[in-house]
Amino acid sequence: MDEILIGDRKEHGSFITYIYNALMEGVLKQGGSGKLLFGEERTALRFAVPKGAKLADGVRAAVAEVIGIGYKYEFLQARLGVSLSAREKKLLCASLIAADFESDRAYILRKMRRTEEYALDGLYSFRLAPLREKWTRIVEYIPAGFGSEDFRKFCEFLVGESKNKIYLKGSAVFGENFTPLKRSVLLGEEDAETEILLSDAGFVYCLGDVEDSLGDFLQKYFAERAIFS
Repeated sequence: MDEILIGDRKEHGSFITYIYNALMEGVLKQGGSGKLLFGEERTALRFAVPKGAKLADGVRAAVAEVIGIGYKYEFLQARLGVSLSAREKKLLCASLIAADFESDRAYILRKMRRTEEYALDGLYSFRLAPLREKWTRIVEYIPAGFGSEDFRKFCEFLVGESKNKIYLKGSAVFGENFTPLKRSVLLGEEDAETEILLSDAGFVYCLGDVEDSLGDFLQKYFAERAIFS
């Protein structure tokens, strides 16, 4: 069997659990196994798969996703000084993450060595300094007086630039191929509004009824690009 170990600080246990949930179905289909390991200072995940099974690329993609979304969210939350409510600030962070996610992800993947053990905090601290510098420049670009109307205009710009289509059914968000999107959990908890902004959506197709608060969100930030059936 081939084994891959993925670990992080204990306070990032939810990131390791996210990777477990993202990859475990595929691991089982290949005849492998996975186990979460909870220590006093670190949380880890050990996958074991038959030799020749395809796992390494999936692990690398999941690690890049956790750093490009979860770690970046913590970075932005700690440094952004804006005139927004806590909810709006979270949505702003989601929008900033989505705007650069593909380029951030590609950079992280280039910096990752193929190995049998990944320490997410080590990778972030010792190999991604230029990425953190880029994130710092983004924070410095946003003024302290950045308020609700600024955020609405920023979203309007991002939505107008995107051709991505997503689908909303109830409070569940799906990608263009109808794959469930659950990356908002990396920002603390799963919720539809954050998921929609994280997906860099340009069009939101609502399948069925939408609860009032979510409908108000779509009307405010997506206007005619939210299509109600």
